[in-house]
Amino acid sequence: MDGQLKVAVIYYSATGITYQMAQSACEAAGEAGAEVRLRKVRELAPEEAIRSNSGWQQHHLETQDVPEAQLDDLSWADVVIFGSPTRYGMVAAQLKQFIDTTGPLWAQGALANKVYSGFCSTATSHGGQESTLLALFNVFYHWGGVVVTPGYTDPSQFVAGNPYGASHTSNNGEVAPDHIALAATALTATRAVRIGKALKQGLTAELAAAR
Repeated sequence: MDGQLKVAVIYYSATGITYQMAQSACEAAGEAGAEVRLRKVRELAPEEAIRSNSGWQQHHLETQDVPEAQLDDLSWADVVIFGSPTRYGMVAAQLKQFIDTTGPLWAQGALANKVYSGFCSTATSHGGQESTLLALFNVFYHWGGVVVTPGYTDPSQFVAGNPYGASHTSNNGEVAPDHIALAATALTATRAVRIGKALKQGLTAELAAAR
């Protein structure tokens, strides 16, 4: 195993809300000493749907250069942090479609023993933030991953209020993530890196002792 921790932040964002949170996660992970990849999942919506929403179209154009997530990003990473807007209390179809392609890696056990975490956004208050994160965590359990959440491990979390992961209410994409949401996202990433480092060191020591 390489020494430096590797973190993949994989997200879907239509109008840029979740993208801003993904950037915060990347920045925090990098500051915590990790090598970081930012990846968006493939857009499934037709062009006419994207063009019908000016914010959606603008963000689509602004993030053209962000690489699309590949299965190799999951193989490469020690820590994976997923971000998604909420769709009826679940992750967006675009992120789910990517997750549904991971069967070959799962069958090989290549997704086990990694740290996973998540963040999300909703259009309205109580719009499914917790259920979205819990639904995402179900995937991690199937993979054999270690789920890391922000919990109430920092005083700021008593303001943010979501122990499952960072979340934000965007009022249908009109309200950008504030300092509270971005701080919660950064805390989520920082904890994932810290625990990911400990897990990686432990697995490396175990492997060395078995030789």
